[in-house]
Amino acid sequence: MTDTIVSKENELEINQENQENTLLNENETLDESSAEIIDDIVTFDSLDLSKQVLKAIKDQGFESPTPIQEKAIPAMLSGVDLIGQAQTGTGKTAAFALPILSNINKKTKGICALVLEPTRELAIQVAESFQRFARHIPDFRVAPIYGGASYENQIKSLRHGAQVVVATPGRLIDLIEKGKIDFSFVKYIVIDEADEMLRMGFIDDVDWILNHTPEIRQTALFSATMPEAIKRIAKNHLKEPQEIRIESKTTTATTVRQRYWVVSGVHKIDAMTRMLEVESYDAVIVFVRTKTDAEDVANKLLARGLACAALHGDIPQRQREKIIERLKNGSLDLIIATDVAARGLDVNRITHVFNYDIPYDAESYVHRIGRTGRAGRNGEAILFVSPRERNALRQIERVTKQKIEPMSMPTIADVNKRRLENFRQQILETIEAGELGIYLEVISEILTDDAIEAEVLAAALAKMAQKDGVLLLDESAPEPAQRTFEDRGMSREQRGDRRQRLPAAVAQPLRDYPDMEMIRYRLAVGRRDGAKPGQIVGAIANEANIDSKYIGEILIFDSFSTVDLPSGMPKETFNIIAKARVCGRALELREYTQEPPRRSSSRYDRRDNYRHNDGDVDGNSVDYERRSNSRRDFKRPSFTDFAKTRKDRKFSSNKGRRNHQGSRREGF
Repeated sequence: MTDTIVSKENELEINQENQENTLLNENETLDESSAEIIDDIVTFDSLDLSKQVLKAIKDQGFESPTPIQEKAIPAMLSGVDLIGQAQTGTGKTAAFALPILSNINKKTKGICALVLEPTRELAIQVAESFQRFARHIPDFRVAPIYGGASYENQIKSLRHGAQVVVATPGRLIDLIEKGKIDFSFVKYIVIDEADEMLRMGFIDDVDWILNHTPEIRQTALFSATMPEAIKRIAKNHLKEPQEIRIESKTTTATTVRQRYWVVSGVHKIDAMTRMLEVESYDAVIVFVRTKTDAEDVANKLLARGLACAALHGDIPQRQREKIIERLKNGSLDLIIATDVAARGLDVNRITHVFNYDIPYDAESYVHRIGRTGRAGRNGEAILFVSPRERNALRQIERVTKQKIEPMSMPTIADVNKRRLENFRQQILETIEAGELGIYLEVISEILTDDAIEAEVLAAALAKMAQKDGVLLLDESAPEPAQRTFEDRGMSREQRGDRRQRLPAAVAQPLRDYPDMEMIRYRLAVGRRDGAKPGQIVGAIANEANIDSKYIGEILIFDSFSTVDLPSGMPKETFNIIAKARVCGRALELREYTQEPPRRSSSRYDRRDNYRHNDGDVDGNSVDYERRSNSRRDFKRPSFTDFAKTRKDRKFSSNKGRRNHQGSRREGF
């Protein structure tokens, strides 16, 4: 019997030891996989760039090279000719600028490198990139050469000893023919955006320029496509080139809804904060380009009360694992990450991906939004795009073959609604959690004072819970303009409809008196005047002696407001309200209608005393003016009178006409 018990104990010990060994092996496997992820990440430090260049890269916060940089930099450092085929916006400038700056002879006073660009804008942009990457190289100079600028200034910059020249073909040929530029020391030539050169008709100029440069040199050609004319240039001027082609992944999950927001009117951080308040999310990744941006965005969000953490290449591995573990277990919902730090990140609870900075290429975009919409769940991808990045957005759409929809910024009313819902939910959760005994005693003691009502006490406690903050935002504050790239080509009326959400003409019933008939009126004061709902209620209640409970919904827009008042208002009361002033301006009360006012021969609409311009929507003038000598007592012309006037008036296409400002213009 004793032997049986001992054998069972030994068996239990053996099983327990086996389980522990299994857990240790699993942990070792996880650690090895994590180490493999880190080891697979290629950094600029591993590309044999010079110390000065690496320091400049780190100053700008870049962590790892893009695919074209990862392959092109070693090739150019080795001295071979190169053909690089990659889409625009993949980081090709750094792919040739970094190795050139690392290999350039600092003692050479002449031109060492020539970069050809198709446009003036690209020449300036690339020259600025060279200057940034060479910030720690002493006495380095770069000369941008392009048409439309002073010959004298460009010649002076060449005389001062520029090591790198970034030029457009036309102006460069002029300087070569005039003998103002010396290519004797040129060792590196880059033909950038070769297909764009071909499209603009510069390809023969490029051929001519290459024939006037030293034969012993390293030549690199970069192009998004490789038509026959580009291949001919490469065959004639490149010696056994190494070809690099970057293929972009084009598969994006169908479960991910993709939207973009044009950054205008509000900063990115403001827009993202508002979106995070309204969007229903579980966990969020915000992608930025550099580790500096990751820290900056994280600090700004922390200052706004959002719990988040930065994740980038400088974060130690142990700390990185803790952040990811917190993200998985739900103790952290928001991280700000670079592309490098997010490699290998697999967290199913991620519902939203914000592209705070537009990625360099479509492959990076696909990788980013692939962090959400996993395991059959729906995901949201939101991309911030500046107006100048419109082409980059279209390029991503072309490569991924998917449309990215414009999105609408949540309004202040949307934010307030969500805040109230969250506040109510917090109260209910606190009640359900219980353990309120000591607080109930305190509240009971306070309520023994008959002067304090329960509602007032609850409101005071709610205010205390906000500390120094404010629960609701000011809804009279101006909203950011709702811009999309689809606005181009739209009429002014169409753009106005999108920017300004005009109210319906039907008044809303009163909450306490739902059977009372109401009428919606228009007021001549708006957000531009600084008008607020409380001021309008005060003016109507005080001047017209109307109880505030009979004043209905008030909506404030840029140049006007609407208010719902009971039907059957006496004419005397109507006139009093019309003359009442808010923010120094008369209310000029009139019944609101969505029907545009009938045009008269005058440029002023005499019916309601405001100017009706092109672009007015739903009968509401965006920019109205009072007439200095208006007459209120007039007979409104009938349709018969209007038709007769048109019949008597004779128009001639050869007659000069007057525009809306009264000045004469030529016939049309």
